[in-house]
Amino acid sequence: MDVLRPPLVRIGGRVYRKNFIQEQAFPGEEEEDFYAGPGDCADEPCDAFVVEETERGFQCRVEVPSPLYKYIIGKKGETKKRLETETRTSISIPKPGVEGEIVITGQHRSGVISARTRIEVLLDSFRKKQPFTHFLSCALNQPAIQEKFLQFKEQVLEKCSKDHGVSSSLFQNPAKLHLTLGTLVLLNEQEIQKACDLLQRCKEDFVDQITGGQPLTVEVAGVEYMNDDPAMTDVLYAKVHMKDGSDRLQMVADQLVERFVASGLMLKEWDRVKLHATVMNTLFRKDPTEERNNTMTGKSSFKERESFNGQNILKLFENFHFGEVQLDSVRLSQRFSSDASGYYATSGQL
Repeated sequence: MDVLRPPLVRIGGRVYRKNFIQEQAFPGEEEEDFYAGPGDCADEPCDAFVVEETERGFQCRVEVPSPLYKYIIGKKGETKKRLETETRTSISIPKPGVEGEIVITGQHRSGVISARTRIEVLLDSFRKKQPFTHFLSCALNQPAIQEKFLQFKEQVLEKCSKDHGVSSSLFQNPAKLHLTLGTLVLLNEQEIQKACDLLQRCKEDFVDQITGGQPLTVEVAGVEYMNDDPAMTDVLYAKVHMKDGSDRLQMVADQLVERFVASGLMLKEWDRVKLHATVMNTLFRKDPTEERNNTMTGKSSFKERESFNGQNILKLFENFHFGEVQLDSVRLSQRFSSDASGYYATSGQL
């Protein structure tokens, strides 16, 4: 990480710099711990959070999804005890699996705010390590596209099956062909609803204006690879572009991601959304039941991948035409799920 350009954390309408901390792993450690530093809260912004005055002092409530409670508690409760000791507060956490609010109480307002700030930074750190649960997608699984995809698969296996690493297990499930715009970590029903509401606001604020309220006609044609060496390919994707040559789909995708990043529901990964539909992925080889989803997934299993030689596929199918699609919705899709059509279960859509 560039120490001159540390990552920024947005908390309570303010922006904090997150300084680099050298992490050290210890064998046998059950949970990662977190240390926020000395408990000097004199410089904490006292207007960043809603702090109530009570008969016994001050109180602040924090909405936290239950899967993240363990990171505030820490190994054997050490993180919670440390926070309470250093900020001179008491932190009440709901029982595991029970959705609710974490309540911070203390005799001094500054101590309550310091504890709240540390909890927010801690949660931000561990939320980034969670595998994504949902993603914004455009379905590309119309019958005509599926039929052409199956032709592509059949021809690739017929002409390139002797190339290193090429096998039928690499191919996407045709019912789940899609365009991924961005991934999200949504850990409870409240966060899912927040994402659905934001999706609807995006439709009203700019999507309808860009599309004119009409479906976008896109063409799925040509194949390309993700990495640097086509002889060691991990992901092969079909290119997606507007049939009329405009950049309207790119505009919708970029502005959706920008809005979701600004809301804190999504992390910014790229300057622009890469419009593509994965057709072959070495992650699928590892486990036949592995979700055939976004090309960015499976970071933990990356080293286990067996790449394939995609040189002949790229030459023979460089301009393969998968077909045209009328895109009329963006869906909030649930990872590791299927609906009646075989596509991902949808939590919401515009």
